[in-house]
Amino acid sequence: MKKLVDHEITLKPIRFRDKAEWDGVRAVNRDWLSPWEATRPKIESNSPLPSYYGMVMQLNKEIRALRSISLGIWLNEGGEQKLIGQITLGGIIFGAMRGAHIGYWIDQRFASRGYTTRAVKLLTKFGFDGLKLHRIEINLRPENEASKKVAVKAGYVLEGSRNNYLHIAGDWRNHITFVKENPEIK
Repeated sequence: MKKLVDHEITLKPIRFRDKAEWDGVRAVNRDWLSPWEATRPKIESNSPLPSYYGMVMQLNKEIRALRSISLGIWLNEGGEQKLIGQITLGGIIFGAMRGAHIGYWIDQRFASRGYTTRAVKLLTKFGFDGLKLHRIEINLRPENEASKKVAVKAGYVLEGSRNNYLHIAGDWRNHITFVKENPEIK
């Protein structure tokens, strides 16, 4: 997967050598992100979560298979790149549907500066122009006002709601769905 660049924002795969930075950003933001984080329902066969290295290997495998593209959001400051979040174009389906969904998180210290919206626009453009997808969704919790603003500013339109859609913060949570369609795919 190549890098996607928009001025000082770069989207690129997270690598093994990014572990210390990723761990640091996640630790600082643990409490801020926990209400929105995906969790796993209690099922007897739950295996432990993978290590950081296992996660990176799985993300790379998914990118190669074009099932999911998960990228770090990097801010270019004075020639250095700083990890400020992560964005995923997941659930990629080709054929008659040609769709996917986008999910993201941002470091609280860089929130409300437009970086997440720019990352969503950049990944949407790649999904439409590079993968020729027809439709991309953003599913978010109705009370997540910041994510609503990101979706709307990125040109997504509210389509509807999904009850008990994803397991978030320890329970099945309702979501609202924002959609953007590619007018070039007929």
